[in-house]
Amino acid sequence: MKTKSAFAFALFTVAAMALIVVFTALASENIAQDSIPIVKDVPSGYRDWKLISMAHEEGNLHSFAAVLGNDIAINAFREGKLPLPDGAIIVALHYHHVPSEENNKVFGRPQSFVPGAPPEWYLQFMVKDVKKYAATGGWGYAQFDKDGKPIAEASLKTCFPCHQNIEARDFVFTRYTP
Repeated sequence: MKTKSAFAFALFTVAAMALIVVFTALASENIAQDSIPIVKDVPSGYRDWKLISMAHEEGNLHSFAAVLGNDIAINAFREGKLPLPDGAIIVALHYHHVPSEENNKVFGRPQSFVPGAPPEWYLQFMVKDVKKYAATGGWGYAQFDKDGKPIAEASLKTCFPCHQNIEARDFVFTRYTP
């Protein structure tokens, strides 16, 4: 009798553990799909990072951007390594561009543009962490205003769907400019 009850208890325990594993996996999958991968803090020292490239966006954005990378990102770009490794961080510093009347006087015609006021979404970050941001191709996204305050989380819902179109380039628009 003791053998049957011990066997039944062992069987019950194994079945219960299997159910716990299955439900935990399903719950974590649902959390990953429903969550927005948000980077909460501006990485320190980003203004001293190296230049990856420049970006010029027209249309509604009408901006210039300096695209910088931390050492991990810079080394990967220089070596042509895709996907970028965990720990890579890319930042775009955006400014609206405006004509430079002073420069245009020197050139004798309108041709010069310089950075103007920063837009609301002045700083944009991408942080690589394949496990933490698995639901979005391994990248976490952030946007901060010129005072370092986070932009509304709802606006970050548009980041990954846009970057998803360039999955072959590890979801990164920027190309390294040596």
